[in-house]
Amino acid sequence: MLETLAAPRAAVAPHNIARHLLVMAREQPDQVAVVMGEGRDRAGKVIYRRQSFAELDLASDRYAWGLSAIGIARGTRVLSMVPAGLPLISLTFALLKIGAVPILIDPAMGRRNLVQCIEECAPEAMVSVPRAQLARLLFPGAFRSVRRSINVGSRFVPLGDINLADLSVPLRTPFPTVDVAPDDPAAIIFTTGSTGVPKGVLYEHGMFDAQIRLLRDLFGIEPGEVEMPAFPLFALFNAALGCTSAIPPIDPTRPASCDPAAVVAFVRDQQVTSTFGSPAIWQRVTAHCIKQGAHLPTLRRVLMAGAPVPAELHERFRHILAPGADTHTPYGATEALPITTISGREVLAANAARGADPLAGTCIGRPVPEVTLRIIAISDAPIAAWDDALALPPFEVGEIAVKGPAVTKTYIARPASTALAKIHEGQSVWHRMGDLGYLDDEGRVWFYGRKSHRVVTGAGTLFTEPVELAFGRHPGVARCALVGVGPAGRKTPVVIVEPKDRRAMRDPQARAALVAGLRALGARYAMTSGIDAFLLHPSFPVDIRHNAKIFREQLAAWAEGQRQKLIS
Repeated sequence: MLETLAAPRAAVAPHNIARHLLVMAREQPDQVAVVMGEGRDRAGKVIYRRQSFAELDLASDRYAWGLSAIGIARGTRVLSMVPAGLPLISLTFALLKIGAVPILIDPAMGRRNLVQCIEECAPEAMVSVPRAQLARLLFPGAFRSVRRSINVGSRFVPLGDINLADLSVPLRTPFPTVDVAPDDPAAIIFTTGSTGVPKGVLYEHGMFDAQIRLLRDLFGIEPGEVEMPAFPLFALFNAALGCTSAIPPIDPTRPASCDPAAVVAFVRDQQVTSTFGSPAIWQRVTAHCIKQGAHLPTLRRVLMAGAPVPAELHERFRHILAPGADTHTPYGATEALPITTISGREVLAANAARGADPLAGTCIGRPVPEVTLRIIAISDAPIAAWDDALALPPFEVGEIAVKGPAVTKTYIARPASTALAKIHEGQSVWHRMGDLGYLDDEGRVWFYGRKSHRVVTGAGTLFTEPVELAFGRHPGVARCALVGVGPAGRKTPVVIVEPKDRRAMRDPQARAALVAGLRALGARYAMTSGIDAFLLHPSFPVDIRHNAKIFREQLAAWAEGQRQKLIS
């Protein structure tokens, strides 16, 4: 039950991103802000826990007062390792109200990466579950900057300096949200690490503001909607947009392993109108829906990001969603989001117009308002200053570079990475996406793969997206990946295949038939006709966050060790 406050809330801090929660708590206090399942009753029905916007605002105020009392202040870097849902959302808003800088990190990124990333960020405090508290004991060097530690767990587990429950004290006055400048640090968020050790990206309050504005206007998101954030951090945007966050029954570290029936039931139970998540989730859910003849009539929009979305997935949704609903694939990265977007209907139309040619790549749409996008020549060297002469004409493949209000400026403790990724133009900063593509004559971007994944052979350069789209057409291919083996500049291209029928892994005849089909398919296209080496792999390594980005560096290293087994 809400306590009665002894004093009204002071004027809303005009630049602090946390002000959006304060506004929603004032304008729609009784609307559900967060709902999530908490077990089942005796009849097997899911028990849901709900928190209104007023309750969420109050909970974050209580945490803010408690955190301030133990020395968490404006500018304090606070490592947050708390599961999706509550109290992650209320804690994050509490830190933002204080003006502290939450460090949002994927704890499942692997021990070595985790230790390095924490050490680079130099957190002064941490709020985390017991498992992360134990990591602090095991790796004291990485956590040596931590001065205060808050345990999110049972009071009977003697970890951390203080238990989170002891910080949430009865409230007498609202917490005075700290005002900040638009360029003040707001949070540190880590990349997925699909091309190496994850990098900490510094976000400013003004960047978050721009993201909220762009997402709201691009997709027509309205207060009162119910959004299912399959990517947990999107719940923070929902609170700012006035949407209910319906936390789904999905393990955020293994989204591709979700129970599709449970996801469908949850969408129906909560009358979900919008969702944002990895295409890996929807591959499973849509396959289930098609098989069961199930529909999701409440969904107005499905946003998919984190990896290229196959056209087949857009097509499946046409049979599952209501006639006026659509899919969308906003393109971006941790460093810059959103950059472009396109609807499923336009994707299918664009593919049809190009004759479904896989060498066209994947259409990811037009730049969003306020974002300037150019294609620049492929280079692995830093570019210190922007020059308009860097931009390539339509249909020339190069690296995607962008600038805009939601484009970040720097990595934490990675000056070399920052120099490689950023180009300065006066007070503006361009971000080199590290992705390749080209512009068509309608101003749309066609994705061609990661720059670091291109395969430079003695005969020319091969790009992952068109090559994999071509070989992915084979009905026996679950997914495939282009890698190179051998010396730099003279790589031998190898297509690694994860077969749908696992018999091909152990049956020489089935394997030979699959490879013969792949070879015939590759011969149809100029770009793939010279590829004659194939390997079969039982299960591709993928990123934790989306379960969709293939770790090609790992596959390339594996392929080097399998060179004697190349099927050619």
